[in-house]
Amino acid sequence: MNAIIRELRETPLLWLLAAVPVVFLVEHLAPESHVALFTLAVLAIVPLAALLSRATESVAAKTGDALGGLLNATLGNLTELVIALTALRAGMFDLVKASIAGAIMTNSLFMLGMALLLGGLKFHAQEFNRATARFQSGLLLLAAIALLVPSMIGSSDRPGADAFALQLSVGLSVLLLLAYVLGLVFSLGTHKAEFAGGAHGGADEEEHLWPVAVAGVLLVAVTIVVALVSEIFVESVQYAALEFGMTPAFVGFIVVAIVGAAAEMMAAFRAARKNRLDMSVGIALGSSAQIALFVAPLLVLLSLLIAPAPMDLRFWPGAVVAVLVSTLAVAFVTNSGRSAWYVGVLLLTVYAVFAITLYLMPPATG
Repeated sequence: MNAIIRELRETPLLWLLAAVPVVFLVEHLAPESHVALFTLAVLAIVPLAALLSRATESVAAKTGDALGGLLNATLGNLTELVIALTALRAGMFDLVKASIAGAIMTNSLFMLGMALLLGGLKFHAQEFNRATARFQSGLLLLAAIALLVPSMIGSSDRPGADAFALQLSVGLSVLLLLAYVLGLVFSLGTHKAEFAGGAHGGADEEEHLWPVAVAGVLLVAVTIVVALVSEIFVESVQYAALEFGMTPAFVGFIVVAIVGAAAEMMAAFRAARKNRLDMSVGIALGSSAQIALFVAPLLVLLSLLIAPAPMDLRFWPGAVVAVLVSTLAVAFVTNSGRSAWYVGVLLLTVYAVFAITLYLMPPATG
């Protein structure tokens, strides 16, 4: 408990935790105040994400960077999953698909690019495990192919194309889930040694870590609160977007993706500044792969039970292009296993190209 109190005292960002009870109070007293709820939800998620990243870092110090990165990606993606489930139940399939493609693009381009930039500004050159980057890039390529096929079929004028695309999406969803589970067995089981990161930190760093028991309890508690705040966020984001002049595509691809990945970003950036680039790469690319191979197919299968109508894996051409370009860019810049600050600039520039395009000219969603 003393470690948490010290963290609150030494990190001014965590003072924003005061927004957590306020957002629940406003949601209860004035649920129609969408702009205020949107603003408060964002302010609440940021410090919660900081707490989540610190707790995950403490656990990762005992489990290793590979498992720690997976843990952070999994807990961080719970926020995106809650946001997507809320939109799925409401039948907002365009928002769900935009958030999926946007999360893949944001995590692989913005999160990884910013981590490489921040780490490179502190260290002249950094190294990371090439096997991890190649493996995660391969998973992203698999997901991009799985999104491309039903999207191409969905644009056909053949009779029965809609029904066939839905059946194909269900089959591909099962296949992607199986591939993801086998990937975990491969990276954390049979070939665990190949994905191990290097040793980092020292005694001084260990002193600032939280006890694993405290970090574990905090992980569960903060994840629950983040999920509750995320529901308020997704209910208000569309109304707030109109007030701020943001397009629906920009909201799904950029705003929802960044807010949903706030916890993972905090951990990835902190790890990069401590020269733990293996963990940063594992979080950014692992989160992208998990969204593509686990969250997206899971939503397709859950839509058969909880949505007004089944959802398929047909994405509009712009979304497929964004996922493909993100995958190729990541595979290109991580191939050497070394990084400097300008490598991060390259990824951030690619991300900015998509963000500006979506803000000015959103893709057609049909």
